[in-house]
Amino acid sequence: MSKFQRFLREEDGAAAIEYGLLAGLISVAIITTVTLIGTNLNTVFGYVQTALSGVKAP
Repeated sequence: MSKFQRFLREEDGAAAIEYGLLAGLISVAIITTVTLIGTNLNTVFGYVQTALSGVKAP
């Protein structure tokens, strides 16, 4: 029974899980930000393309 009690008191695994969750949340935030920026850039380049569609090369 003492091995089981030591296992329950062990906290090293909990810290690793916390770091893993933190890394996952940061990854989700980065992916969301990049997706939003990419969508906005796509819209801006679409406007530029539309505005320049009537311009002829010299």
